[in-house]
Amino acid sequence: MKSKINFVLAAAIFWTSGTGLVLAAIDTPAGTPNKAVATPVAASAQWTAGEVRKVDTEQGRLTIKHEALLNLDMPGMTMVFRVLDDKLLQNLKQGDKIMFRAEKLDAGFTVVKLEQAK
Repeated sequence: MKSKINFVLAAAIFWTSGTGLVLAAIDTPAGTPNKAVATPVAASAQWTAGEVRKVDTEQGRLTIKHEALLNLDMPGMTMVFRVLDDKLLQNLKQGDKIMFRAEKLDAGFTVVKLEQAK
């Protein structure tokens, strides 16, 4: 019986980790017990640090040396991304430090948000 409970518990943890749910504490008045609730985390909310290696305005592509992309389950590396909007390429040059959001869209891995790092 104990092994069945452990299996069910392990399966529930595994399933929850794949759904993008995390536990978050709720602020409550003093003296009131705090309860944890499941809160969905948008995968696209992940910002990643990177360095621009190449800007290709003609093709609408950006080569970035980046840290791990947690929302895409991808380790850090250098790779070429499409950009969702060509305006993201304005004022970018090789060597710029950036923070960006990337998603896997129909067209492939795409930078959907980008800011110059401070």
